[in-house]
Amino acid sequence: MARRKQRGRHVDGILLLDKPPGLTSNGALQQVKRFFSAAKAGHTGSLDPLATGVLPLCFGEATKFSQFLLEADKKYRTTIKLGIATKTGDSDGEIIEEKEVPLVAGVEAVLKQFRGAINQVPSMYSALKVNGQPLYKLARAGIEVERKERQVMIYELEIREQADTEWVLDIVCSKGTYIRTLAEDIGKVIGCGAHVYQLRRLKSGPYEIEETVTMEQLEQLKDDGYDALDRTLLPTCTAVQQWPSVELTDITASYFRQGQPVQVASSPTSGWVRIFNESRAQEESNFVGVGEILDDGRIAPRRLVVAH
Repeated sequence: MARRKQRGRHVDGILLLDKPPGLTSNGALQQVKRFFSAAKAGHTGSLDPLATGVLPLCFGEATKFSQFLLEADKKYRTTIKLGIATKTGDSDGEIIEEKEVPLVAGVEAVLKQFRGAINQVPSMYSALKVNGQPLYKLARAGIEVERKERQVMIYELEIREQADTEWVLDIVCSKGTYIRTLAEDIGKVIGCGAHVYQLRRLKSGPYEIEETVTMEQLEQLKDDGYDALDRTLLPTCTAVQQWPSVELTDITASYFRQGQPVQVASSPTSGWVRIFNESRAQEESNFVGVGEILDDGRIAPRRLVVAH
């Protein structure tokens, strides 16, 4: 059988998009993928159409490392509106209840209840899949299914601004945290209901909002050609930049690339590491992949990049 020819360019790296409002994460991905004429690309966790902010998009070999960004902690800034509950838990949804907002004297006492390990029931309008179907698709079809509570971590939850019916909150949380559910639960504790009015992701794993590019900037760069666009990409190795790095000789690297665990002097004794091939500057072209330290001290290959 003839091998199917891959469409698009071989593009490797990570683009940090400042996702605009009104677009789904997949819609943003497909638009950017067309700009680059990239053969392969994927995003690293959905942002609601309402939300803006850091959306890492992985191209080519970087898609092998998207899992690590999916599992990373996130930071958000959200405005929650008290006194109004919506069907979807955000401002895009139909209003289902309105109540007078009581005077909240103890804001800190309210927020304290949601720091640390908390349990959440995922919204029916989340992207969580049940039997292969995203919950939001079932919800739009008028189908509601039972959802199990899941434990998430809220590392930081601080109020930045407070008005009568609106709170602006900064949140640092683990993967799988639903900000709309957090807003709804805060509204229940206060006794008036609440929903997410605005949501912006300020950080995803190692990446911060200051590093992002906008869709408008990409539109302008597109007219200057692929070289201009490609310069916006970060190296694949930055997806795990918080991990220690280990350098291999050419011979050791060849064994590692063949799937064999290798012994390296002075390497960490546990955990995951980035692997480079005799790189002083840790250049992208010398990035081999990532490995995990075994009990006997050897480094086992877990994800490898392929040079084109």
